[in-house]
Amino acid sequence: YAEFLHCKGKKFTDFDEVRGEIEAETDRVTGANKGISPVPINLRVYSPHVLNLTLVDLPGDDQGWPVRANQPADIEQQIKDMLMQFVTRDNCLLLARTIGVITKLDLMDEGTDAKDILENKLLPLRRGYIGVVNRSQKDIDGKKDINAAMAAERKFFMSHPGYRHLAERMGTPYLQKTLN
Repeated sequence: YAEFLHCKGKKFTDFDEVRGEIEAETDRVTGANKGISPVPINLRVYSPHVLNLTLVDLPGDDQGWPVRANQPADIEQQIKDMLMQFVTRDNCLLLARTIGVITKLDLMDEGTDAKDILENKLLPLRRGYIGVVNRSQKDIDGKKDINAAMAAERKFFMSHPGYRHLAERMGTPYLQKTLN
């Protein structure tokens, strides 16, 4: 089950409701304009099948991306300010300094890949990089379950010519194992 800090005493057992509550709280905090907020949404998941970790999911640095409709014009600076607010804390361990997690590899333009990064050649990190493929918005809206998503992720790495030689060290299960 899951609990939100902002919903004291309420236990969520349906993870579609969890997703809905994350979306609702995001809209309450940031408005419907796809803005961002440094105020975290605190979610605790209780299960013998998940790692006992505290993770802060921060927005990516959208440098170079066009501002989307309804976003503030200074969204890039807001993201940088927020990132610095979190990463400069004394109790913050930056996974990015020891292990890199590269997401959305399946969305790269055809004919391009992140092989040099994943092989730890471009910007070497102590523990290297792990590539993952997240569920798309279409997958989430279509309620694609996690097991099906991980099977699709595995198939992606096994069949991609630039990544198949790295497939055993890629994907969400390998990331979980590495962080455990």
